[in-house]
Amino acid sequence: MKQLENKIVIVTGGSGLLGKSIVQLLEERGATVINFDLNNPEDSKYFVACDIREETSIEKAISSVIENFGRIDGLVNNAYPRTSDWGSSFENTSAESWKTNVDWQLNSYALITQKVIPYMREKSKGSIIFMTSIYGIVGNDMTIYEDTNINAVATYSAIKGGLISFSKFLASLYGKENIRVNCVSPGGIFDHQDPKFVSAYEHKVPMKRMGNPDDISPAVAFLLSDDSKYITGHNLVVDGGWTAI
Repeated sequence: MKQLENKIVIVTGGSGLLGKSIVQLLEERGATVINFDLNNPEDSKYFVACDIREETSIEKAISSVIENFGRIDGLVNNAYPRTSDWGSSFENTSAESWKTNVDWQLNSYALITQKVIPYMREKSKGSIIFMTSIYGIVGNDMTIYEDTNINAVATYSAIKGGLISFSKFLASLYGKENIRVNCVSPGGIFDHQDPKFVSAYEHKVPMKRMGNPDDISPAVAFLLSDDSKYITGHNLVVDGGWTAI
């Protein structure tokens, strides 16, 4: 029997860099995966158009899953919407930009989770995962950004740290109903960044390379599976040892 056979799992942002890898692995392990995204890749088996920034869109998408599959066993909050000025320095981030990104990336996770939980409660079982980051745990090493075109994004750290704390609240609240809530915190993922940044990152990290999407997706699969049935309120860090030093 495959690890995730017969599980119905929603992955938000399943068309993105990490999302594609997550969807592919979950399907390989037997899950029926519904990709909630605005962009439909050709290889997406089950796709539902969903803008996680909009409550009505979330409600329609969830209703479609229930209508077609009857239940929701897992939710992976992975989508990563952001404003056009994302990447600005802290001093140049406007109040409006800060509020919008918090709304899109943190509040939207809370909203879709709120909408999914009643269906998990009906079955007294479910697994919810927040995709967070090492920068929700530790501060940035600012030296790796020197002489590159990349800024450390303050909003990102605030959002990811907030999600980690929020996941622990939810784990405590819903543990008695067998609904588990955990985080997966990746380290830096290679995405053709400035070569100076890549070199500096790889010099510091103990495993001497940036992560790849297929380094992260197995952690998600594990936390969705019954192999992790007694794990909740946990933040699984997948970072090549970055936070160990």
